[in-house]
Amino acid sequence: MLKVEGLSKIYKDGTCALNNVSFSLQEGEFVTILGKSGAGKSTLLRCINRLVEPTEGKISLNGEEITGASRSRLRALRRKVGMIFQQYNLVKQASVRTNVLTGRLGYQPSWRGFVNRFPEQEIESAMEKLKDLGIGEKFHQRADRLSGGQQQRVGIARALMQEPKLILADEPVSSLDPGTSRTIMEILQHINRKQKVTLLCNLHLPELAREFGNRVLVLKEGRIFYDGFPADLDAEKIKDAYGSAS
Repeated sequence: MLKVEGLSKIYKDGTCALNNVSFSLQEGEFVTILGKSGAGKSTLLRCINRLVEPTEGKISLNGEEITGASRSRLRALRRKVGMIFQQYNLVKQASVRTNVLTGRLGYQPSWRGFVNRFPEQEIESAMEKLKDLGIGEKFHQRADRLSGGQQQRVGIARALMQEPKLILADEPVSSLDPGTSRTIMEILQHINRKQKVTLLCNLHLPELAREFGNRVLVLKEGRIFYDGFPADLDAEKIKDAYGSAS
């Protein structure tokens, strides 16, 4: 489904965030990515959906290259790639309804977003997704009045509005308490298993990565240090990955 080949990213200040990274994802996988701060996890996800332009390498989705895609073609490709952010990335002053419906902007004329007008069936779909996530009653509330866990559910609902084949989750639980973190990971696992959406999820905590991922990638200093089953990722490998500064 997703193929990453020889991906590198060097920022203008000379920082090498990614160094010749290659891997592929099969449809239906739940792959977690581990690594200390600065290992390149966020840069990797942002390169995949081209929020960040890679320096070198190739990324393909279902056989179609993302790197080098035209603006119009990239817009179409992004429809199938949902993004969940560490800090939720919501319009805090806007309603939950508006935030969730922005997930449909890739399918609508741009003027609909400016005037906040969406087809009735999409409004109903947004409500149903929020109900499924346990916060249907928050539909008309402002996003900044929600707890962190509730805001992240809004972010998940927004991603689901894209009808994605792939979801990229960038540290989706790092700002949450342990109990809420587990709930969010269980929601993502349910989406993966029941809706057959492929997940690529950055995490900092090895215990969550090993529990919820059916495969784990570990990044160290911009390179893939480990790629395999969670059960084979032992404490020594984790210590090696987290032991030196990036």
